[in-house]
Parts: sequence; structure tokens; C-alpha cells
Amino acid sequence: MDRAQKEKVVEELGQIFESSGVVVVAHYSGLTVAEMQDLRAKAREAGGSVRVAKNRLAKIALEGKPCESIADLLSGMTVLTFSEDPVAAAKVAEDFAKSNSKFEILGGAMGSDALDRAGVEAVSKMPSREELIAQIAGMLGAPASNIAGAIGAPASNIASILSTIEEKAEAA
Repeated sequence: MDRAQKEKVVEELGQIFESSGVVVVAHYSGLTVAEMQDLRAKAREAGGSVRVAKNRLAKIALEGKPCESIADLLSGMTVLTFSEDPVAAAKVAEDFAKSNSKFEILGGAMGSDALDRAGVEAVSKMPSREELIAQIAGMLGAPASNIAGAIGAPASNIASILSTIEEKAEAA
């Protein structure tokens, strides 16, 4: 790799570190090509990406970025899982680590906050952006359905009273 290619890789990594909601750093020593392709496919499905880069270039790209503190995690055979959604990459990495012992999560970063192993696990348990939107929409719709039920209730009560009176009148 010549100098121009290295500069391009550093620039791409810098964009990843700046624009990603979360970056997860893991060791992948011993993974087969098929397992790595599976990880990439799962990340893509969740709206994230997986990137293997030289640690030295990644450390250079981290300089001056909010998540600069994760540079200590970059040693050995590392892979970066990242996404704009602050939860997606962590969920993908956690799920993959559960099913594959060769994939060892070291930590990561969420914005300017460095995450240890437990921090990545905690982030992965948070609801995703889509789940949060669905919950908020459900909460916004609940009062309207309660009001509709309250407005309709007196009419149903009157109807049941009238039917009871009618039944008594017919019985007498």
C-alpha cells in the first residue's frame, strides 16, 4: 500500500469515527471468511458496516476525533463494527459474539464516550431508533383512544339500560 492509499484509508476511517453513532472494536482472530461475511451481512441488514483496518492507520485517523480514547483498544487483529444508529452496531456485535467465541468484543465508543465491554453490552440492550419511534407513536395514540372510549361509553351504557327496561316491560 503506497502513501496515497494510506492517506485515503486514514481519511475514510476519520469519516467513520466522526459520523458513526457507535463504533465497536473487537478481535476476530480465527474467524473464517464465511463467518466474516456473515458478520458483514448482519451489520448491513441492521444499517451498519464492518471494517478491518491496520491499527496504525486507525490510530492516526482517531487523532483529534471525539472518540480518540479508543485508540488503546487497537492492538492485535481488530475489526470495527459501526453504524449511524447509536445501537445497531452494538446489537450486531453482541449477537455475533454470543454465537461465535472467536469474536471477542474489546470495547468501543458512542460519540465522545468510551465504552468498555460491559458498556457495549449495555448499549446493545437499548431499544433501536425505530423501536423508540414506535413506542412514542403508541404513547401519542393512547390518549386519543382513551378519549374515544370515554365518549362512546355513555352511549353504550344508555343502550344497555334501555334494553334492560325493554326486557322488563316485555316480561310484565
